[in-house]
Amino acid sequence: MTNGFTLVAERTLETSLHQQLKRCYAPDEASTEVVLGDYRIDAIRDDELIEIQCASLSAIRDKSQKLLARHKLRVVKPVVWRTRIAKAKQAGGAITSRRMSPKRGDILEVFEDLIYFTRVFPHPNLVLEVPMVQVIETRIPSKRRRGRRRKDYKVHDVGLELIESTHEFRSVDDLLTLVNVPEGTTAFNTSDLAGWIDRPRWVAQKIAYTLKHMSAIDMVARRRSGIIYERKAA
Repeated sequence: MTNGFTLVAERTLETSLHQQLKRCYAPDEASTEVVLGDYRIDAIRDDELIEIQCASLSAIRDKSQKLLARHKLRVVKPVVWRTRIAKAKQAGGAITSRRMSPKRGDILEVFEDLIYFTRVFPHPNLVLEVPMVQVIETRIPSKRRRGRRRKDYKVHDVGLELIESTHEFRSVDDLLTLVNVPEGTTAFNTSDLAGWIDRPRWVAQKIAYTLKHMSAIDMVARRRSGIIYERKAA
C-alpha cells in the first residue's frame, strides 16, 4: 500500500500509457509490434528500432544488448512529470473526481533506472529518449478498506495526457550536463554533487554510482568526507 491506495502490477503502465506512446513514435500502425527474429519490437521508424519502456529498464537490458549488435535502437523511457488523479466507482465507470497531485517529477529521475542499464548505455547504436509526461491515473475502489468509512483505492490504469518535453542522451557527456558540474572542477565528492543538483546526498550517491559504472567518472581517493571522484578524461 502506498499513500493510502493499493498499487496493482505495473501492467497498468504497459496498457494505456505504453500504447499511447507507441502511437506517438511509430509512423503508422503497420510499423508497430513488428517481429524481428526472436523479438517483438514496439515500433520501427526508418532503420531505427524503438522500444517503449514504462517499467524498469532492467527488463529490456538483455534484449537491448542483443539488438544493438546489429541494429540502431531508441529506448523511450518516460518520466512522470505531473499526475492527474481521477477516481471512478468501478472499472470503465464515469469519473467522479479529479485532482492534480502536488508531486512533480524531474529529469534526474532517469538515473534511478540507469543504475540497471550501465552495461548497455552508452552504445554507438543507442539513443535513450526521456519524455517528461503528464499522466492521468485512474483509481477504483479495491476490496480492502482502511476503516469502516474510508475506502482503499487501487490504480486501474495510467494514460498519457501530454508530453511536456523530451530529452535525448547518446553519451555520458549528455548525462553529465544534468548534474551541473562547475567549469574547471577536477575532484568532487557526493556532497558537492548534492549541492550542484540541489538534492539529498543519497540521491547524489546513486547518480555517482551510475556514472562510475558507465565510466563517466573515476574513483580516485577515499577521505573522511567521502569518496573522491574525477571526471574521466575524454
